[in-house]
Amino acid sequence: MRRISANGIHLAVEEAGSGYPVVLLHGFPELAYSWRHQLPALAGAGFHAIAPDLRGYGSSDKPDAIDEYRLTTLVADITGLLDALDLERVALVGHDWGSIVAWTMALLHPERIERLVSLNVPYRGHCNSFPSTDYITEHLSDRFGYVLMLQEPGVAEAWFGSDPAGKLRAMYARAAAEPGFLSEAEFQTYLAAFTAGGITGPANYYRNIDRNERDTARLADAPITMPTLMVAADRDPVLPAALTEGMERWVPDLRVRVIENCGHWTQQEQPDALSAALVDFLHDLPGS
Repeated sequence: MRRISANGIHLAVEEAGSGYPVVLLHGFPELAYSWRHQLPALAGAGFHAIAPDLRGYGSSDKPDAIDEYRLTTLVADITGLLDALDLERVALVGHDWGSIVAWTMALLHPERIERLVSLNVPYRGHCNSFPSTDYITEHLSDRFGYVLMLQEPGVAEAWFGSDPAGKLRAMYARAAAEPGFLSEAEFQTYLAAFTAGGITGPANYYRNIDRNERDTARLADAPITMPTLMVAADRDPVLPAALTEGMERWVPDLRVRVIENCGHWTQQEQPDALSAALVDFLHDLPGS
């Protein structure tokens, strides 16, 4: 892993292979390590796979201010990373919050993205993906109650700090098809990272939901113009595969792949199926 200067911070980046660049953006609460299966698979298929720890995570920098984690800043991190690596265009793959960043980058900087892939998070004309916290409170607290818990600085930190191992295990297990998808060694890698780095940075992503809605209001109903693969999971309790229905309205060049026996942690629960889907979608890119 090396640290690369981008957008005024340093991002820790895992890389494998050479060829056409494929940038992999993780979600919450994960790391570049989440792509440990796809990095060698993509490298073996002739790609240059690039997976950063996003801002606030792992070995990347963790600014203190909440507004340093707004969506437009997260996109600027990735364009800055591409500039630092001298990459004009890439295939961009996102999962969970990484997908939100990827959808937004596809709207703000379509000239930088040759192909787009989203895992689990659909695009339905709103790149922010979350409704306002007021709307969640009134209508969706049963499904997105965790988003509300994360809003108040200090509350989530105290909750996590009371039992880091128990809280992290529960988060992974609740959204998985089979709770034991991580080995003990894999879980300990995550636990060590979040014990050392805390969850303030990751929680700050959620603390910008309302600000992100204002920042991206002008993008409402904007189309995604590049070839796109939407990967859904048949047992994701947070983002069911049915949410992909009708996406063609906003994503005209769309393929949808539903991975079976899979919960929310797609690249880790069904790594071989996902890697095969990625290679199939990207195989004809130049230099791959």
